[in-house]
Amino acid sequence: MVVAAGLSGARAEVATVRLAKQFGISYLPLTLMEEERLLEKHAKAKGLDIKTEWLRFTGGSGMNDALLSGNLDLAAGGVGPMLTMWGRTRTNLKVKGVAALNAMPLWLVSVNPAVSSIKDFTPKDKIALPTVKSSIQAITLQMAVEKAFGPGEQNKLDALTVSMGHPDAQTALLSGRSEITAHFGSSPFQEQELKDPRARKVLDSYDVLGGPHTFNLVWASSRFVTENPTVTAAFLAALEESLKLIRDDPSRAAALWIKAENAKLSPGEAEEIIRSPQNEWTTQPKRMLDYLAYMNRIGLVTAKAADEAELFHASPAAGR
Repeated sequence: MVVAAGLSGARAEVATVRLAKQFGISYLPLTLMEEERLLEKHAKAKGLDIKTEWLRFTGGSGMNDALLSGNLDLAAGGVGPMLTMWGRTRTNLKVKGVAALNAMPLWLVSVNPAVSSIKDFTPKDKIALPTVKSSIQAITLQMAVEKAFGPGEQNKLDALTVSMGHPDAQTALLSGRSEITAHFGSSPFQEQELKDPRARKVLDSYDVLGGPHTFNLVWASSRFVTENPTVTAAFLAALEESLKLIRDDPSRAAALWIKAENAKLSPGEAEEIIRSPQNEWTTQPKRMLDYLAYMNRIGLVTAKAADEAELFHASPAAGR
């Protein structure tokens, strides 16, 4: 354990911070944080010498399991898994958001020529998404299905969904040798898929939600945030520096991301995604209550909130 310098009563904080991320350019702020060692930098400035351990998951459910088992400190993923954990842990771990990472649209892409809207899917189709039922893609699909088919029909396409990480889903979709005919993914996979002449965009999450919404955010237990206030503050400072780098120098951010991820995008393609007006690199949460209201209504989450601030730990308020 490391003792935080300059704090009255010398409070011990973790020596190694375990963080998680998933696949895609939406995790760019965390990738830059890892590559530039920004968390270590800001912790050092606050009197702490820490190490970081970065873990990779294909979906939010795995991260939540790791958080519950005590094998992860800071999880990062979509709104769906975070709200699920927030609702499940209200009386014990009290998991809440630490900060949002972005607002980005999610596209449902199909290579089935007979599918131009979600009403065209049949039992012959299979839709890949990160985690059935609980991922932000799965929740958004249910919301869209309810709008298309009417109240009570939100689960109509659930039987067609398959849990699959974005890289594998993209490979399966474009191979022509898989049962996967659609992928509800994220950037850069959705942009790459649409370069295939067989592919078309069937659904845009911004249309479902009525505008920009938070895609990814970071969450943690109340115990971690309470017992590690300096580390938490350092994380927020590191995140702000990372976001500033993205806004001020998207070309460098793109180059760092491509190298770190060994991504098969040109620097220009990556920078175009980063610069897209639809993609907002911000810690300001957007339309999270819309997701929560839907999850409340269909019974996925029973706990309710009147303000997005209730979904976040008090400590990141100044950082948002």
